[in-house]
Amino acid sequence: MKKYTLLSLTLAALLGSSCTKEFDKMNIDPNNPTAIGPQYLLPYAMEKSVDRFWGGSTRFERLNIDGMMLWMQYFTRNIYSNEGDNYGLSPAFYNNNWASFFNDGLLNFQRIIVDSSPTGKAPNTNYEGVALVMRSWLFSVTTDLWGAIPYSEALKGTAESPSYTPAYDSQDKIYEGLLNDLKIANEKLIVGGPGVQGDIIYGGNILKWKKFANSLRLRLANRQAAKKSAESRAIMREILGDATKYPIFTSNDDNALIKNTATLPSNNEWHEVMVRGSRTDWNISSTLADKLNALGDTRITIYANPVAGKYVGHPNGLPDAIATTYLSSSSTIGNYFTRPETPSVIMTLSELNLILAEAAIDGDITGDAKTYFENGITASFEQYGLKVPADYFTKVGAVTREKVLDQKWIALYGVGVEAWTEYRRTGFPVLPAKDPRAVFENDGVLPTRLPYPSTEYSLNKASLEKGIALNGGADNMKTKLWWVEK
Repeated sequence: MKKYTLLSLTLAALLGSSCTKEFDKMNIDPNNPTAIGPQYLLPYAMEKSVDRFWGGSTRFERLNIDGMMLWMQYFTRNIYSNEGDNYGLSPAFYNNNWASFFNDGLLNFQRIIVDSSPTGKAPNTNYEGVALVMRSWLFSVTTDLWGAIPYSEALKGTAESPSYTPAYDSQDKIYEGLLNDLKIANEKLIVGGPGVQGDIIYGGNILKWKKFANSLRLRLANRQAAKKSAESRAIMREILGDATKYPIFTSNDDNALIKNTATLPSNNEWHEVMVRGSRTDWNISSTLADKLNALGDTRITIYANPVAGKYVGHPNGLPDAIATTYLSSSSTIGNYFTRPETPSVIMTLSELNLILAEAAIDGDITGDAKTYFENGITASFEQYGLKVPADYFTKVGAVTREKVLDQKWIALYGVGVEAWTEYRRTGFPVLPAKDPRAVFENDGVLPTRLPYPSTEYSLNKASLEKGIALNGGADNMKTKLWWVEK
């Protein structure tokens, strides 16, 4: 009877001309909405993009764990050295990370920006500002991985005038746009303004978002300083000259990170791979262990697990037959980093202070380099609940640019993607000579960028070829990017 009644009502609606205007509403499935609010898009885009950046749990796609943490000699492999440690990569590494950054992250941040704008479906200046910060961060990661990428014409697949073959922008133009967008984001973010839900980074705390926007802007300004000194200097001095208008990180509570949980799927990606996935393929590199042991740096107790009371590593790039002999004699990754609730880090107070120390040494800002340097080191220790050893600053010695960048490398443990970018930009830290037993691909050159994905060759080749030309070299892992200082 219920089926018959429903059918009768449906026929009446179809046949009655006065009811045809309601037909579109009758065909909306409430269980499959066509519009998704920012409170749902935001946490999805955040988690997907940060998980990719921090770890990635799919084999052959683990950007940080099987790429930059190895290349920067924090980790080394005890088996399968061809999965990153010897600079060998599967096409899935650059194909699928590119696809996820654009499709899961950037497109969703863009959708929030459009819908939350003053002319959007649901205006909300704070959603717009948060998404603008995250879009800027993820674009900065993406251009620092590949160089020239679609930027100004990207993310327009659903626009009124869609672009399915977006042009590539040069890295200097992308940086120009990002620095401007972060300034706009700081202006749009209003403390005490409309609420933001679904924020798994700062829980809707808009002041902290403003701090992240300005701290990230300092990172990018400093990164391009050797190429655009006047512009970068002006940006850094503008921010540091008005703490009220341009707040920045002032404590570790301001750090940009996702606080993971023990509940799936919101657990730490390193835990997913190394504990739930039972992968024991990694040990600590001897480069890291030797450096921290020489300094008496107690952060090694967090970064690694002891073997017979000592923290030891082994060299990178060893063939499996040799590397496997170190499985039980080389320190494993510290238990702190393999816990399910360990946060996925984007940017910290320590990094910011070391950025400012470098800028002070370079003359880009007027602050005291030694103070920034020691504050950066202290913040890194305190991030893990440690105190700086009494004689540590004496052992480190006088502040120089190289020592600032060495300490940044130590502090960026875990955030290998950023450490790799800083190494490519500056050449620091100076890495030890390769072990004579090691065997490397890529002609022995530590990768300078990632190759473009195969989808760009098949779907956007004309634009891609112009992008390759903008990089000034072949589409390989030896072409240097724009911000390289030498």
